[in-house]
Amino acid sequence: MAEKKVVLVTGASRGIGKAVALRFAEEGAHVLVNFSSNEEKALAVAEECAARGGSGETLGFNVAEPEEVAAAVKAAKKNHGKIDVLVNNAGISRDGLFVRFSDDDWKVTLDVNLNGTFYTSREVAKVMMKARSGAIINMSSVVGEMGNSGQAAYSSSKAAILGLTKTLAKELASRSITVNAITPGFIATDMTDALDEEVKAAHLSGIPLGRYGESDEVAELCAFLASEKARYITGQVIGINGGLYC
Repeated sequence: MAEKKVVLVTGASRGIGKAVALRFAEEGAHVLVNFSSNEEKALAVAEECAARGGSGETLGFNVAEPEEVAAAVKAAKKNHGKIDVLVNNAGISRDGLFVRFSDDDWKVTLDVNLNGTFYTSREVAKVMMKARSGAIINMSSVVGEMGNSGQAAYSSSKAAILGLTKTLAKELASRSITVNAITPGFIATDMTDALDEEVKAAHLSGIPLGRYGESDEVAELCAFLASEKARYITGQVIGINGGLYC
């Protein structure tokens, strides 16, 4: 019987992160469900992981705080002996025209989205390097490739993740660790459900496939990139945007 994978998904209490956690659970993985503030939702995801055929536990830490990240990864290594897959999904968006954008909103967006990806990758990579195996998947965004009015901080942080991904892929390849980035477009979530119908129509008009993507579709791509079938794929940026940006 194959040894159970240990998968850490940051920002896994809802949305894309939740879908990713459940997808790995369906493969029998033990999922570390990271959360920063909503432990109740994270516990529900961990319980659902067990119902999907795997297992799960919550792992609370703020990705923007390097000491918290280091302590959490150390605890995970002690408890499970390894981390096979890291999905850096945690992120926030503070929007507004850049000429009126506050310093605090700029800093917190980059702290969570970019620095959080760096801190978590750095600590988990140390575990993977000793095992000489692993997969790191960074969740960027289509706006990190194409830009978007009103999202200077968010698009900048997501664009920087692409450069980080390519660099880590080069540095970690000798230890058989792959590092790739996914750039989702408009994905159906609680946030998009709350949008005004006119705004939704405007979004959809720019998507050649004529619909929002589903969180499960992003999760499926994560599962593939972490699989043995994708061991020769590293340093790549893979879009899942319905043709919005090609």
